Amino acid sequence: MGRGKVVLERIENKISRQVTFSKRRNGLLKKAYELSLLCDAEVALIIFSSRGKLFEFCSSTDINKTLQRYQQCCYSTEGTNNPEEGSQTLYQEVSRLRARCESLQRSQRNFLGEELEPLTVKELKKIEKQLDKTLSEARQRKTQLMFDRVEELRKREQDLKEKNQQLWIKLEEVQRLPAIHGVGDPSKGDGNRQIMMHPSKFNHVEPQPSLQMDQYAFFLLPFLLTFSFT
Repeated sequence: MGRGKVVLERIENKISRQVTFSKRRNGLLKKAYELSLLCDAEVALIIFSSRGKLFEFCSSTDINKTLQRYQQCCYSTEGTNNPEEGSQTLYQEVSRLRARCESLQRSQRNFLGEELEPLTVKELKKIEKQLDKTLSEARQRKTQLMFDRVEELRKREQDLKEKNQQLWIKLEEVQRLPAIHGVGDPSKGDGNRQIMMHPSKFNHVEPQPSLQMDQYAFFLLPFLLTFSFT
């Protein structure tokens, strides 16, 4: 005796419907796995129960890549087979982007304190939270820039101290030159000359007494001036 035809219709009994869903779901997932394994096919299966619970299977590691591949294939087929539908799809995409742009511009005006009257309390709280976050980030950035500036000034101060020390050493070398070459000795004759080294030429330099120079100091003058200004 043959088996009668099974009528496919919604199962009214809630428990029986849940049991049937569980059995058929497991069988469908098993078939999808076997198809991907035996035939080396890329299979993606998505199931939502009547309560909205998600069940999925994907033969690849990422189901999003499979869905993206599906979308690219569908868009490519639509654009090739039906140019009018392709144009309609592009028009919808442009409309969506235009609406998105208008939404962003509206949000920008709201952040600037404009067009706040139509907003609800929830939307105003959201804007307030975003502004607090932006203000906090701006303060942190300002503080970091101030610390960087202080560090830069400290380095410049250290460089100036080192240069000042070098100038002090050169000044001492210049002051020792008259003693080395016999400048300032009264026994050399009447051709002595005086050179006053002004303390403003160096930082933190005390005024020095005048140097007596004989007739050879005239030739040493450019050499001394070179040291004093370097």
